Amino acid sequence: MSNRRGQLIILSSPSGAGKSTLSKRLRNWDPSIVFSVSATTRTPRSGEVDGSDYYFMSETEFKAQVAEDGMLEHAHVFGNFYGSPKGPVQKAIDAGRDVLFDIDWQGAQQIRNSSLGPHTLSIFILPPSIKELRRRLETRAQDSDEVIAKRMQKSWDEISHWGSYDYVLINDDLDATEADLKSILTATRLRRLQQPQLVDHVRNLQQEFGESQ
Repeated sequence: MSNRRGQLIILSSPSGAGKSTLSKRLRNWDPSIVFSVSATTRTPRSGEVDGSDYYFMSETEFKAQVAEDGMLEHAHVFGNFYGSPKGPVQKAIDAGRDVLFDIDWQGAQQIRNSSLGPHTLSIFILPPSIKELRRRLETRAQDSDEVIAKRMQKSWDEISHWGSYDYVLINDDLDATEADLKSILTATRLRRLQQPQLVDHVRNLQQEFGESQ
């Protein structure tokens, strides 16, 4: 086991607030951070690799994992099940690696209520304004006007859950927000719970103190 226990980093935001860009910057800053690979019951698409893009499971296998507390969070979306397997995440944090989750507030709530909840760090990214949020969606030119309208309608429901997160950042300057993210992560890595070696260190100090008397 590593001297440091890893964290489950939950990064949530409405579409267009900068979450994907910040996730990439965070991983460039520290390549040891890994993305959580989700499990799904949907059919693999061309080029998708099991264990890399998704863990592809049958519905029976997926439900068995849920029943055995093997999923940190799960949901049923458009006829298929999606979830975050606990095993790979547990293995990563035991090895001292932080695991990054790109999930919505419902998934975040489930993870916080799971057995790994104490090791969770949740961060919500807010846009500086609704007008700017729309501008960003339109500028990236990835979606049709209809899709942008749907994303905008969904954004307020997502924003309304900002209060359930540990940290909330207003992304009005990407570089400044990135710096804040790094500061948060650096500080929370030093939480007592994330340093399992401290127990042995304090015991050694106690023994050394007793021998010196």
